[in-house]
Amino acid sequence: MADESVLFEIDPDGVAVITLNRPDKLNACSGDLLERLTTLYRRCDQDDAIRAVVVTGAGRAFCAGADMSDAARTFDVSDSGGSGGFSAGGVGFPAFRIRKLVVAAVNGHAIGIGMSLAMQCDIRIFAREGKYGIVQVRRGVLGDAWSHWTLVRLVGLARAAEIMLTGQTFRGEELDRLGVANRLLPAAEVLPTALGLARDCAIHAAPLSVAVSKRLLWESFDLGPDQVEARETALHEHLMPLPDAIEGPVSHMERRTPEWTSRVAADWPSWLED
Repeated sequence: MADESVLFEIDPDGVAVITLNRPDKLNACSGDLLERLTTLYRRCDQDDAIRAVVVTGAGRAFCAGADMSDAARTFDVSDSGGSGGFSAGGVGFPAFRIRKLVVAAVNGHAIGIGMSLAMQCDIRIFAREGKYGIVQVRRGVLGDAWSHWTLVRLVGLARAAEIMLTGQTFRGEELDRLGVANRLLPAAEVLPTALGLARDCAIHAAPLSVAVSKRLLWESFDLGPDQVEARETALHEHLMPLPDAIEGPVSHMERRTPEWTSRVAADWPSWLED
């Protein structure tokens, strides 16, 4: 519904589109928005009808960060139940935990937690016209939503420090140098490009293969080369007896669209922590 803080739809190819929907506030994060985003992220992870996810914003921004309508209470957590009730994660289930490809269609400004949320996604397509930054050190707090973990993995320590410790806002054309964007496009092309990429993956990539590969990619920084080889071997041994390992080569040689039958929820390796 148009008055919901986050919109959700699934297209016929299995692409879920999540739209932050407070355009009058530049999609600034409210408690309701983050709670609904968490619920939808969990659904995208569990629902085998969903094969890829696109996250975008309504209007001219992706997400302007925390809602500072009541500026003095922006970071007031007195209603969260003390130290046990507050989490800097923002969302209770981050995008990097969704066992599907997640594409951030950053259609405009992404500031603070808005940028942190984009960094959780696997692929990030940014609008040239936007302004971007993890600016929380200039607001008396610090980066959130796992940004100290995601950003270092994406761009390295030196660039992560430039972004997070200065709290500067960067123009779109600076994102190539910083390494946070997979693609930098005119704003009007961001969402169509993201949808095209997600649909191609949803149709042509085996869902279970994408899921386990994504998990290994995000965990690989914490593993040595021998551990990665062992994990790749174990995952191959799990996948190769399944029907998709036959369907993939056969459909390729027959020049037809594959019909994948393995399912993430049902066929996830029991030994791989979910």
